[in-house]
Amino acid sequence: MDLAGRVALVTGGARRVGRAIAERLARTGCHVAVHYHTSSAEAVEVVQSCRDAGVEAGLFAADLADPAGTAALVPAVLARFGRLDVLINNASVFDPMTLEDFDVAEWDQTLRINLSAPAIIAHAARDALRDARGAVVNLCDASLSHPWEDHLAYSVSKGGLVTLTQVLSKALAPEVRVVGVAPGIAAWPDNYPDDLRARLTAKVPLQRAGSPEDIAAAIEFLLRDGDYITGAILPVDGGRHLA
Repeated sequence: MDLAGRVALVTGGARRVGRAIAERLARTGCHVAVHYHTSSAEAVEVVQSCRDAGVEAGLFAADLADPAGTAALVPAVLARFGRLDVLINNASVFDPMTLEDFDVAEWDQTLRINLSAPAIIAHAARDALRDARGAVVNLCDASLSHPWEDHLAYSVSKGGLVTLTQVLSKALAPEVRVVGVAPGIAAWPDNYPDDLRARLTAKVPLQRAGSPEDIAAAIEFLLRDGDYITGAILPVDGGRHLA
């Protein structure tokens, strides 16, 4: 896919991996719709950065835990840009939860944001993506080969997102490709101490952490050069899924 002149919606595009994706797509000539929830100041910075790269960019606020607000996101993007070629489902929450402290409200919140929202957005975008012969990229997680029992809802939601990626790849074929990218260590949670970071990095076969830019580069490859790839989940984790 030639990305120049295309339009991409990046959910959670204001910070961390989402920001790297939005800015990398802008550098390819792709116009960018930057979704955010609470990170308004950072979102403004990303939009300006994208515009500095010579493309159009816009801000789109939505609470992805709210199905109605989520469903309204794609119509807002279409009203602003007139088309939608690429959907990047990046936004997610990463909250701890064990079976012992299981909470239904927190479970529902995590699954709404991490799993239901990508499905709702894909449904709303289906006709525009088909018309554009576009693509969907879902941000999964390489940890699913070793699920975290202390992040119960998160692990289940990302497992569901893998299945959603596979189902959508069939439902939207042949016009639209749907792929997943499964990061390993790409952007550390702010509350991770140095000793924990060192222990986790030591488990990576390449012996180093990745970066948001690594994830963005993989997505650019899948969009630009992966025209015969659909339904696949690409781990970008330094081999962590093998450890």
